Amino acid sequence: MDRNDFDQQDPDPRPDESLPASVPGDPVVVSVCVTCKASEGALTGPAMFDAILLAKRERDTAVHVRRVQCLSVCKRPTTVAVSSSDGYTFLFGDLQPEGARAVMSFAESYRKSSYGLVPWRERADILRKGMVARLPPVRWSPEDGSAPK
Repeated sequence: MDRNDFDQQDPDPRPDESLPASVPGDPVVVSVCVTCKASEGALTGPAMFDAILLAKRERDTAVHVRRVQCLSVCKRPTTVAVSSSDGYTFLFGDLQPEGARAVMSFAESYRKSSYGLVPWRERADILRKGMVARLPPVRWSPEDGSAPK
């Protein structure tokens, strides 16, 4: 899928009818930076991408995994984002391929959680330590800036 294909998709995808209305819209996307390099210069992103694909196949989950060319978190490689059109975007850094299952577990919980807000206690330790940012969905913006209830 190239950028033009993505831009031409239906701007208002509907979540699964069996899930609450506040869940993130499909698709839930895991974006893996494939240009991340370790401090000594070794390319680490492709190995993370491969590990996440393997973890996705093991779980047979309805999550889209894609390569991206830099998430601009170069001081915390390897970096992964979990996002959707109607949910928060989570950015994690300092990941190793061994954390791929944790990323996929988070993505599954994200898909079922209100606005993609996976409770802290349900996140793997590697993701708690690797949290870089949590960005609100574009379509949701309360006047007081508070998180949804």
